[in-house]
Amino acid sequence: MSRQRLTVLGASGSIGLSTLDVVARHPQRFEVVALTANTRIDVLAQQCRQHRPRYAVVGSAADAATLAGTLAQDGVATEVLAGAAALSQVAALTEVDTVMAAIVGAAGLAPTLAAVRAGKRVLLANKESLVMAGALFMAEVRASGATLLPIDSEHNAVFQSLPADYGGAFAAKGVRRILLTASGGPFLNAPLAQLGAVTPDQACAHPNWVMGRKISVDSATMMNKGLEVIEAHYLFNAPAACIEVVVHPQSIIHSLVEYADGSLLAQLSNPDMRTPIAHALAYPERIDAGVAALDLCAIGQLDFQRPDLQRFPCLSLAYRALAAGGSAPAALNAANEVAVAAFLAGRLAYLRIADSIAAVLDAMPATAANDLDAVRAIDREARMLAGSIMMRWQP
Repeated sequence: MSRQRLTVLGASGSIGLSTLDVVARHPQRFEVVALTANTRIDVLAQQCRQHRPRYAVVGSAADAATLAGTLAQDGVATEVLAGAAALSQVAALTEVDTVMAAIVGAAGLAPTLAAVRAGKRVLLANKESLVMAGALFMAEVRASGATLLPIDSEHNAVFQSLPADYGGAFAAKGVRRILLTASGGPFLNAPLAQLGAVTPDQACAHPNWVMGRKISVDSATMMNKGLEVIEAHYLFNAPAACIEVVVHPQSIIHSLVEYADGSLLAQLSNPDMRTPIAHALAYPERIDAGVAALDLCAIGQLDFQRPDLQRFPCLSLAYRALAAGGSAPAALNAANEVAVAAFLAGRLAYLRIADSIAAVLDAMPATAANDLDAVRAIDREARMLAGSIMMRWQP
């Protein structure tokens, strides 16, 4: 059996680390060709020592020189590149079969799109690619013949629960609804009056998942779920009115698909990202992910409730942006990234995250976003506007 050749975009993040953990369990199946990281040079160096990729990409020329020197001393013959163009280069390498797109945020759009245009098998963990440029992105998938497999646990669960020949035919395949589950994060039951004093460390203390700090805050505000609603709309050609969010605190059912006959199909597993990663890496086969078996009797019960939109206004903002269409989802994402970064840096109160995003959407009526340059322009404008708006509210 020939080995599957991989580029891992965002190798030093939580998804990248989990991907390489699965890969290391199956050396006969996978070969790592390229790894990328922005600034975590020490982590990337160790990954290069273990996996011996042909290429490594970092954010700056200075870090590239440091990494190249370290690897040379260790006898690792990895070519080190730097910058955004290099990310797209290793995403489109002819010798690569599969690209794990795990760069967080807008920075992941260009290299993920490069992988799609090159017709790769793309494992999509960068939801922002679809949020910012969903129609454009999916058009490129169709034009290039790329294979797109979702990595977010929710979308991977939906993918597994849809018919094998689904092909985006929502109603024609008897699909009635997609239900995305949400844990509710660390503040699901916290008194609303206490949310004004939330600290970054509290917001990042997710009860079930181990994630990066930005995604953890998005989970706390439920913006992460809002972005996933937009992603599901494009991934599965699903009407917005047929995508619902259900709070499920145990994070055992990762999402469900309801059919016209009343059946609900769901995917269940322990909350560990190695499960959807292993599914996508081996698809349509199944391989060991290193995840413990699910013990339903030990869990005892599974709870569900509707999301409280007063507690989670970011979810409503995402539905609003999806309904507006065009540039609105890209503006939503940009404003959220700026607001979350300010909150994590101690420059913005937790409750002002949603206020900042709403103000940006109010100030930027939806326009067409038909190409990558237009999407980038919208992203820049929304970031500048978010920064100026937040100046009013800085503590």
